[in-house]
Amino acid sequence: NVSGALCISRAWPGMARTIYNDHTRFLETYLTSYPGYFFTGDGVYRTSEGYYQLTGRLDDVISISGHRLGTAEVENVVNHHVAVAESAVIGYPHEIKGEGKMLFFLPQNISRGCGTTALAAELQELISKKIAKYAAPDYVQVTQANWSNTPTG
Repeated sequence: NVSGALCISRAWPGMARTIYNDHTRFLETYLTSYPGYFFTGDGVYRTSEGYYQLTGRLDDVISISGHRLGTAEVENVVNHHVAVAESAVIGYPHEIKGEGKMLFFLPQNISRGCGTTALAAELQELISKKIAKYAAPDYVQVTQANWSNTPTG
């Protein structure tokens, strides 16, 4: 059970070779952070069984009152809650803080439908404890999957 940056040890045909008109930026972004590896820009979580779960872009950063906070960091805390199936965090313009945070989450059992307000408050408290008080989202939105439009087969 470990989290970190997703890096690739060997290149394959068609892999990015540069950034148009800025090869130095390509080298700095993808090849110098982890010498000998290609840094994908994504975070990853590896379970004790050896399964990998992408946790999101490591460069997705929200600046809240001078604090830089990765969206993946908050999503990781939320996604480890037993009642949460998945989540997403986004930033939005905030008049005082510069940026604010909004959390969207899908409960494990949406058919139950009850207790989502309490769960939203619980998630805010969990984020405050695991990361910091400033990391708690300003808004929490419960979402639900629309499985009726999902193709079968």
